[in-house]
Amino acid sequence: MRAKRRRASRAWPEPAASAESAFSRDPATPLAVVERAGNALRLAALNTPAQRLGLTPGLALADARARVPALCIAEADPAADARLLAQLAGQALRWTPFVGLEPPDGLMLDITGSAHLFGGEAALLAEVMARHRAQGFHAAAAIADTPGCASAVARFGTPQVVPPDAAEAVLSPLPVAALRISADTAAALRRVGLDTIGDLIGLPRAPLAARFGSGLLTRLDQALGREREAIAPHVPVPAYLAERRLAEPISRAEDVLTVIGLLADDLKGQLEARGQGARRLALALWNVDGSSTQIDVGTSRPARDPVRLARLFREKIKGAGDGLATGCGFDLVRLAVTLAAPLAAEAPRLDAAQAPAPDAVAALADQIAARFGPARLRRPVMTDTHIPEAAARLLPGPLPAQAAEPPACALTQDSLGAVRPIRLLAPPEPVETIAAVPDGPPVQFRWRRLAHRVVRSEGPERIAMEWWRTAGPVPPTRDYFRIEDERGRRFWLFREGLYGRETQTPRWFIHGLFA
Repeated sequence: MRAKRRRASRAWPEPAASAESAFSRDPATPLAVVERAGNALRLAALNTPAQRLGLTPGLALADARARVPALCIAEADPAADARLLAQLAGQALRWTPFVGLEPPDGLMLDITGSAHLFGGEAALLAEVMARHRAQGFHAAAAIADTPGCASAVARFGTPQVVPPDAAEAVLSPLPVAALRISADTAAALRRVGLDTIGDLIGLPRAPLAARFGSGLLTRLDQALGREREAIAPHVPVPAYLAERRLAEPISRAEDVLTVIGLLADDLKGQLEARGQGARRLALALWNVDGSSTQIDVGTSRPARDPVRLARLFREKIKGAGDGLATGCGFDLVRLAVTLAAPLAAEAPRLDAAQAPAPDAVAALADQIAARFGPARLRRPVMTDTHIPEAAARLLPGPLPAQAAEPPACALTQDSLGAVRPIRLLAPPEPVETIAAVPDGPPVQFRWRRLAHRVVRSEGPERIAMEWWRTAGPVPPTRDYFRIEDERGRRFWLFREGLYGRETQTPRWFIHGLFA
């Protein structure tokens, strides 16, 4: 079906002069998907016109071409099929958050508790099939109490809603291949005259398991509801979720942001009830034509303020180069918290004053990350070294949304250590100094062509280089001084090299500025 839809789209190649590479857009043209089996190309899938001409899957391509010279072919692409199935799973989230994959061409939806939102099971079944057929898919669906029964009826029966306790009657006339068993097992069953599921139900179980394996009985029990079968969600189901189904589609970005604010307000109550805050949120927008759009944002710290959360999505939408592709309009908007963390409730003030605003730095970082992308931000982290210029390094992005607690910041001063400036020069800049004694503090220095007379100095703070991390020669030792000039400006200078031991002419550098 993927090849058929591509063939009918504008992206499909125009017919070439060669008959073998001509791809007509005529729906009556026979089309086959081929895959390599050993050293031969064989038919893997066929459209309806090709089947009517007597072609069958597994037939060699050379034989098929001899029978139908006008056959058009497309190469099998399992990776593209898997991507398309994942896209369809994302679109199916409009009906339920429990959507599982049934490769290579099926989806399994758990609609428990959601069918009434669409007018009942029959109405939901009709909508699912209508939406997929409108996108060019040959869709077949069924609703049943068990995943095995629904899969069997959808693939080998007629689309319907299987009544409760009617699975055995509906499954009995279907072929044994409907039980999702291997082709070899199905062929072995047919060779001994067991063609339908009804032929298996009344037989003794021990001989069946001994001859055809226990997997056959497992599939049979799952289809009949005797054994429980779980659906593995393709996308993890969020713990907090709010959605709006709109009677009229919306296409303006302002209307979308208004709905986001309403959903964020709904999530606030859910998060407050459990003492949680959002760290990562996912916005899903479903278009009338069946397509979907997802927008993800993250926060530096747990948050549940609706205004702040809505502002992040506003910045994200504004930062998109092409804007929000609304298409025919959105009729379903869903906001989910995909990652949450504990957030203590704020106690009300006794003086009825307004509660303090959230952390301004975290809010600003979240807005910048949403507007320009997390890669535009840098955050300082501490490193295991005592060398000043290497004591902190900058990592891309704001505080990671996966972290429950913010990491330690390199700007935190050690209360027992020497006071160091917040701002460092990279690299340290050389200065000309005049000192009373060779190993003493300077009494005057010149930096950037300006002379500074020293009135106060503190030091030295001696820092030896990390010789165990240096492959070559060890850099000289540094003696740091805190210097104040006659105008009250404070500098952080160091003398490179120990006088008389490492050098006879030590050099001076300015490494930082105190506020």
